[in-house]
Amino acid sequence: MIVVVGAGLAGLVAAVRLAEGGERVLVLAKGVGATHLSPCTIDVLGYAPDRVDRPLEAVDGLGADHPYSLVGRDAIVAAAAWWREAMPYVGGVEQNLLLPTAVGALKPSALVPETMAAGAGTDPVCVVGFRALKDFHAALLADNLRRAGIDARSVELDVLPEGRVDANSLAFARAFDDPGFRNHVAGSLHLGEGERVAFPAVLGVTSEAWRTLQDQLGRRVFEVPTLPPSVPGMRVAKALRERLRQARGRLVVNNVVIGAERSGDRVTALRVRVGLREVMQRADWVVLATGGFASGGLELDSHWQASEVALGLPVTGVPAAERFTPSYFDDQPMGRAGVAVGRDLRPDGLENVLVVGATLAGAQPWKEKSGDGISLATGYHAASLILGARVDLAEAS
Repeated sequence: MIVVVGAGLAGLVAAVRLAEGGERVLVLAKGVGATHLSPCTIDVLGYAPDRVDRPLEAVDGLGADHPYSLVGRDAIVAAAAWWREAMPYVGGVEQNLLLPTAVGALKPSALVPETMAAGAGTDPVCVVGFRALKDFHAALLADNLRRAGIDARSVELDVLPEGRVDANSLAFARAFDDPGFRNHVAGSLHLGEGERVAFPAVLGVTSEAWRTLQDQLGRRVFEVPTLPPSVPGMRVAKALRERLRQARGRLVVNNVVIGAERSGDRVTALRVRVGLREVMQRADWVVLATGGFASGGLELDSHWQASEVALGLPVTGVPAAERFTPSYFDDQPMGRAGVAVGRDLRPDGLENVLVVGATLAGAQPWKEKSGDGISLATGYHAASLILGARVDLAEAS
């Protein structure tokens, strides 16, 4: 049994690959994972420290302990190819696309959902906002696009999904799945010649509403990421979970891994808190994908002691003195803290544990714009290593 701890992007990628490779896979997670918070653009490398146009070339300049350096360029390329086959995404690791954020800044991304792809380019844009969606400001986005040299204007529609005045992104996405709501929105727009149409990323719980709306308007339509909850992230999580289910893998939430039983340099079982009970889960392999400080996979206590909470692995990269600097965009001394591993993604002293995603030391994903790229590459590579080890063991016997 292979146990994956965590249901974010890194954990689900590893779990799907392993299950589709014929392995028995169980995913244990305390919640739905960080996909619901992320726009799920696969930003392989956006800044290093200047803006990166060719991410695959730029990874060669990263430090030896960076997760990309550990897995290597071949794994990054293979992971991206697998992702394009698995998901409705466009782009590649050779060239970044520049897509507008909700404030109109142009952000470099390598692989993007097809619903966002038309955001790349310099053709005129009509930005559509909704008065009830308070976290998306169409006029601000359009104004900053104009500052970037793109002809842009904004319109704001006064529509209330389900009659709710406090509607969030998910409420609008459900509304866009209704043909009547889509027709009303499409009929309210008066577009100029050659304009692309930008919407907040709420065009349906699935991407079918985006396709239909694009056909109705006869224009290129693209989504712009919003604040959480992330509808594109929910689509990704749903698609990966369905692939896992079809491959006979299992995912169980509200299961919190709090420790492990060991025999020598192997983890034999995980201690799991389920409600008020503690149970043991046998494991032949463990893929640790619990995230970093933001997701609770790593913790910093009141004495400034950092810890990895699931297996008690040592955390490296924690400075002894200054830990944070006042400026958000500076190099933060704590930024590269995490669990140190070798090129096989195994922490020192454990033979059957692989660590992936934001739990790893050596990167600053928030500054590099590399978080989902690291999750994809390391989750994919971890599965490859386990599948390869299984083949080697079978051949040896």
